[in-house]
Amino acid sequence: MEKKYALSAISYGEVLFDLFPTHKKIGGAPLNVAIRMKSLGVQSKIISKIGLDEEGQEIIDYLQSKEIDTNYIQKSKDYRTGVVHVMINEKGNASYDIAYPSAWDKIEQDEDLLSLVSNTDVLIFGSLICRDEVSRNTLFAIIHHSNYSVFDVNLRQPYYTKENLIELMKASDFIKLNDEELLEISQMLNSPFHSFEQNIRFIASQMETSQICVTKGAFGAVLFYNDKFYYNSGYFIKVADTVGAGDSFLASLVTKILRGDSPQKALNFACAIGALVASKEGANPEISEKEIKKFMMLKEFKCSVQ
Repeated sequence: MEKKYALSAISYGEVLFDLFPTHKKIGGAPLNVAIRMKSLGVQSKIISKIGLDEEGQEIIDYLQSKEIDTNYIQKSKDYRTGVVHVMINEKGNASYDIAYPSAWDKIEQDEDLLSLVSNTDVLIFGSLICRDEVSRNTLFAIIHHSNYSVFDVNLRQPYYTKENLIELMKASDFIKLNDEELLEISQMLNSPFHSFEQNIRFIASQMETSQICVTKGAFGAVLFYNDKFYYNSGYFIKVADTVGAGDSFLASLVTKILRGDSPQKALNFACAIGALVASKEGANPEISEKEIKKFMMLKEFKCSVQ
């Protein structure tokens, strides 16, 4: 991938095994984000925790094979590496049963983490990591040392509270959510509005952020960036499964924005990456720059001849 300049990122949160009916795969939204950012030339690190078990070592070996820095993945003798039972429906959409407690629920505070975060360009995290007070307290300790904080809302019932969501959103520079989460959070905050754009502006105002992105599944995404809206209507593909597509979308969008691409170009690129991931099995398929460019050019050509 093209590298405009060195960019460093930390993914904070869960690393685990996704257990499918027929097989298992290494996953977790922070892990998926880190791997995609690394593929785009970003220096990627993960703050998490694994058990002293075979699964944990497999995750370390896998991440190191992807050249992800694992020095800040803690190890627990009391809790096992996390697992998630994943069910895929006939449309390729996933639902999750997340084991609790897992090692990643117990990420401990460390002075080294504060220094690490303050010397890194971007910190990315989600809401699931806050289901346990240990990892939640560590996140709230480091988030205020971040140079640029990205909150991937990623709601998983019943593992979030209104209070945690509000605190995380207020501490974030950039918020990413899907259309269902936009509706839920708008209602949670007692929004008086009904339209998509009005509710985005309402959340931005209430949470004091100028950067919000809302994904719309197969129908693309809307980016609110510094008081202006940008749109991508999506890329129609045959879905293999949607696991990790949103993670790759976010990784690509944040990378492009922080490298100085225009919001519209960043959004178009991110939507293409998300669609390509959804067209392949697994959360972290390898996608070449040539494949991305060909995919985007084909879409633009089809649009131009209609």
